[in-house]
Amino acid sequence: MKFTLDARPGVNLIRAYSASELRIGERIVVGSCIVTADTLITDWQAAAPDELGVDELEPLLALSPQIVLLGRAAGAIAALPSVRALLASQGIALEVMELGAACRTFNILVQEERRVAAALFLKKRAPEKKAT
Repeated sequence: MKFTLDARPGVNLIRAYSASELRIGERIVVGSCIVTADTLITDWQAAAPDELGVDELEPLLALSPQIVLLGRAAGAIAALPSVRALLASQGIALEVMELGAACRTFNILVQEERRVAAALFLKKRAPEKKAT
């Protein structure tokens, strides 16, 4: 689905999404990522929400968000109790939702100038078959 908002210059907005790809500004992202209004981390090693631990959350916590959106492209999603407890202990709100809802919510909160970070998990693309 593609959608566009008018934004302040230099602010990351999610312009389009699918289960295996995001367009954040003019950048194409095809793996798990963390995005804030001014930061995009594409080399994040977290593969799935149910595998999140303290080490995987370090890059996200370093951004000092007030709100964390956890979005996943496929399947049911739930945050581990340890993740909820860690974020709550630092006064960070956590919302867990489907990828599209997370993208839309992120854009709204960024436009409201809230300190939001979205941790987004995409489906891995199947390798392309070479023509013989």
